[in-house]
Amino acid sequence: MGGRAQEVTIERRGTAVALSVAPMMDRTDRYFRTFMRQISRSVLLYSEMVTTAALLHGDVERHLAFDDEGPVVLQLGGDDPEHLASCARLGAEAGYDEINLNVGCPSDRVQKGSFGACLMAQPQKVADGVAAMRAAVDLPVTVKHRIGIDDLDSYDHLARFVETVAAAGCDGFTVHARVAWLQGLSPKENRNVPPLRYADVHRLKRDFPHLFIEINGGIRSLDDTALHLQQVDAVMIGRAAVDDPYLFATADRRFFNSQAEVPSRRQILNDLLPYMDTICQRGVPTSRLSRHLLNLFAGKPGARAFRRYLSENAHLTQDGVALLQQAMAVVPDEVLDEVPGCQKAA
Repeated sequence: MGGRAQEVTIERRGTAVALSVAPMMDRTDRYFRTFMRQISRSVLLYSEMVTTAALLHGDVERHLAFDDEGPVVLQLGGDDPEHLASCARLGAEAGYDEINLNVGCPSDRVQKGSFGACLMAQPQKVADGVAAMRAAVDLPVTVKHRIGIDDLDSYDHLARFVETVAAAGCDGFTVHARVAWLQGLSPKENRNVPPLRYADVHRLKRDFPHLFIEINGGIRSLDDTALHLQQVDAVMIGRAAVDDPYLFATADRRFFNSQAEVPSRRQILNDLLPYMDTICQRGVPTSRLSRHLLNLFAGKPGARAFRRYLSENAHLTQDGVALLQQAMAVVPDEVLDEVPGCQKAA
């Protein structure tokens, strides 16, 4: 059920993971992750959030199966330490490289389940969950959270939360630099309306230099990533990975000391052809992969024609290889073969 891509390692304990792609519902599935792995061999990838209820009472294979896109972090949603421990074991058995607890999602459904961002009001409960998972698996256990919720929005509360959870053995903290407003804002609005407070996350690293601190929220370029890496251990990029996935093309050289060739967009798509053929043989609709490719040419000549071709034809054929080859044919050769330059992180 699991798999690990070659030439990729993950070491959260002791070695910083410089850059990751955020877990996103209905986005970071196995098909998206396989696509991203053609762009970067080193950037850390996440599953969509999987609730403990879904794993304990649902189809484990469907929720946890993945292909050759490691390293991959399994993000869990839940608040019961025993349930979290059981699901962490399932994740380890499936081949995941790390377990992450969601303490950042503000949706009504998640709040009704008493997990996600609302757990920031109960740091000891989060600590208990982390301790249970640490005892259950020999994998890094991390937490992704906000800087606060509602009126619990002070830096002091954030610091107490991190200190409490760190005492339980948490291997790292990914901090979305916005408060979550649990009443009155939708999940989408919670990604944009509350102001970004990067300074709080930078201060957290200064106050807890021994902890692994990763920053998340509103970061949309590798140049911005380089600036934040002067203040924290790692950077997580979310929506920009969907809007312009090719921005990660030089990430391995810039942040992971890789000398690997920077892939062109043509090479990425050609490398995906065998995978597309494999999933089509399984009976998976071509759109499950093609929908993630729509923005591969963002901002480039031919981008609109490429998106249109995939959008209009993916549901009409089960010949995914021909679909991708024909979509490439509408893009100018100079765009398909363009390879960006690369500079080292500042």
